[in-house]
Amino acid sequence: MINKNDETRELEGQDSRMFPSAVIFSASSDIGNALAWRWIKQGFHVAGTYRTLSDHVTALKSAGADLTGCDLVDPTEIDKVASRFSNIKFSRVVLAAGTQEPIGLFADVNFDRWVESFEINFLGQLRFLHSLLRNEGLRDSRVLFFAGGGTNNATQRYSAYTIAKIASIKIVELLATEYPRTSFSIIGPGWVKTKIHKATLDEPLQAGQNFETTLEHFRTNDFFSMEELMECIDWVFEESSDLVSGRNFSAVHDDWGSSSLRRALKSNPDLYKLRRFGNEKNFDAEGGN
Repeated sequence: MINKNDETRELEGQDSRMFPSAVIFSASSDIGNALAWRWIKQGFHVAGTYRTLSDHVTALKSAGADLTGCDLVDPTEIDKVASRFSNIKFSRVVLAAGTQEPIGLFADVNFDRWVESFEINFLGQLRFLHSLLRNEGLRDSRVLFFAGGGTNNATQRYSAYTIAKIASIKIVELLATEYPRTSFSIIGPGWVKTKIHKATLDEPLQAGQNFETTLEHFRTNDFFSMEELMECIDWVFEESSDLVSGRNFSAVHDDWGSSSLRRALKSNPDLYKLRRFGNEKNFDAEGGN
């Protein structure tokens, strides 16, 4: 565990809102919950949202987390929560809401549920972030999204989830250029043992081969550890903003924290961003080679 920094130690004994502050949009998610506990222990004042009151949420509240309920598809509730947090200067913002539902071929799923999934996985989180940015509470802050499967292939039967995650990768780059004093990054966590996979296990027919793949991960306990993911997240928040802002990192596959990756990030501004292959080729006006 990373020790509390000097700023935190100097503020001990003062009002909790004067501590370094972090807000987690969906602190009731497994990753959000793990981050909340980690940062509380490091001396952060942690705020955030939850969709459903649970024992995990109650425990975080008892530990001092400032959590409030929020329906992730209700714009009024999201605006109300964002307004409530607008007077806090957050050093870290995490957008951790996510659902794989609805699962199935695009034309087979209910389209209203498809839209609701896109709201949860993308638009609702952006609405929350939009409000914080308008209040200028994120200047010199760090913002983190989470990517998902399907970035490098055509993941079938999870179209709402996949499109939302790809849109998240691009919005990180766009926001990094529009708000250079705020750092925006996104991490692909890989296969972490969280409740998001329950949606797949509950839909063996609709999930197709993904059901067997997910079941095998649980049978063999083949998951990327939550602790390693936490370390990767800490690295993104603590690394130079010039190197990580606007980029999509893989907690599993990237050599984060290494000097070799730092050199690569410095030398290649396109690294870990959405790009089309083949642009180095020249084509004539007729479209031929």
